[in-house]
Amino acid sequence: MSHPKSSTEASIRHQAEPSKTVYNKLVALAFLGDAAVVWGALLLAYWLRFGTSLLQYGGAELSATAPGIGSYFGHFLAGVGLMLAILTNFRFYDRRNFLSFHRTVKIIGKSTALWTAAYLAVSLILRFNPAISRLYCGLGFLTVLTILPLWRWMLWRMVSREKFASRLRQRAIVIGWSEEFEKAYRLFRNASDRPFAVCGFISPPGETLPEERHSDLRVIGRYEDLPLLLNMRICDVVLVANMGRHTNELIQLAALCEKEMVEFKLVPTWFRVLLSGLHLETVSGMPVLGISSLPLHSALNQYVKRAVDIVGSLVGLTLAAPLIALFGLLIYRESPGPIFYRQRRLGQGGRLFDMVKLRSMKLDAEKSGGAGWTVKDDPRCLRVGKFMRRWNVDEIPQFWNVLKGDMSLVGPRPERPELIQNFKEVIPHYNARHHIKPGITGWAQINGLRGDTDLTERVRFDLHYIENWNVLFDFQIMILTFLKRENAC
Repeated sequence: MSHPKSSTEASIRHQAEPSKTVYNKLVALAFLGDAAVVWGALLLAYWLRFGTSLLQYGGAELSATAPGIGSYFGHFLAGVGLMLAILTNFRFYDRRNFLSFHRTVKIIGKSTALWTAAYLAVSLILRFNPAISRLYCGLGFLTVLTILPLWRWMLWRMVSREKFASRLRQRAIVIGWSEEFEKAYRLFRNASDRPFAVCGFISPPGETLPEERHSDLRVIGRYEDLPLLLNMRICDVVLVANMGRHTNELIQLAALCEKEMVEFKLVPTWFRVLLSGLHLETVSGMPVLGISSLPLHSALNQYVKRAVDIVGSLVGLTLAAPLIALFGLLIYRESPGPIFYRQRRLGQGGRLFDMVKLRSMKLDAEKSGGAGWTVKDDPRCLRVGKFMRRWNVDEIPQFWNVLKGDMSLVGPRPERPELIQNFKEVIPHYNARHHIKPGITGWAQINGLRGDTDLTERVRFDLHYIENWNVLFDFQIMILTFLKRENAC
């Protein structure tokens, strides 16, 4: 067995304090800090409820006198304990949440809403004496939701400094290489909230990673060197990106990591699409890994999205009627003929529908060249058409498609079937974007991917939207649609 270079060994051995120790200390600090902050927030809620003019709201029993703060001690204790339990249930103290303030705020929001309902329910079940004030619970919701994020923001500001963040990240050795892992690595290697610090790469069994291809990466050895490297305690995690033709050795590798008390993680490169929907389930005692859960698989989420679409399309059509009339007149003056243009598009599940747009091109624009995407400074565009495309005015009549149910306000943009009939063969995961309804606007479009742009990148953004959908994400995209102007014509 060959040994890694002595310089590499020395540089890795002299790393900072193991991340697990730093992480454990941080969890203890955060847990105690959260408890103190929630306690303080409940004290503030008590004062607002019983120490201000709000005392007069709450019935005859509270109008004369307020319950003493001592009588609410048990209420405070139950509230703090319940909040910490809910935060723990949502994995608030996971390593990656300390490095991402965005994730922290999301968990606090969900936890606080659930905590308010649970707090009232527990008070009824345990028959608190004195009875808990519902207004106090509501004020507690507001104070916790305000103060806890402020405390966590201060903690995040401290932790996110590279001096601390580098000690919190888990040190990882990566085995193998793949195009998918390379794309991910290029994105997360400089991100402040990355959970791993890659300390080196190892080639798969019997193979060699060309060092010149990865000028910013260190190839620290061959697969045969791994037992020695793990024994040296240079890493916390072994991350398998690609084992080449030697996937049969994964069991032995997992056993080696277990023996050396190192975490073992696997990048499932055979799943190259909808990774967030991967779920492990058991069928008659056999573990099965597959795509089984995406946000819009939920019937409730589908109803919510459809309700937003109906309301949004009705409002959009009402507000846009004068604009449609004005631009219809301008279109007709420049190019007499129909002001609307109907185009066959591919929708959810591969179903065809006619998409309605304000006509932005000359009549018979495709008569000579056939179907094609618009490009910048396309000579087929009308003068008013260029303005409409710049400001997305030509898309306004698609509110009718949304109201009919052919489209959604937000989703992957629908394409013409004659243009994409072979894309499913040449563009990876292209048809996966048809799992949901197409949209007037989408995550790819507000990132500049519309018209004559890279379809592979467009698909990647569309799949990110499908995997990470929530109603707030839809509203964010709708707002950004008005703020970002793209020249597609």
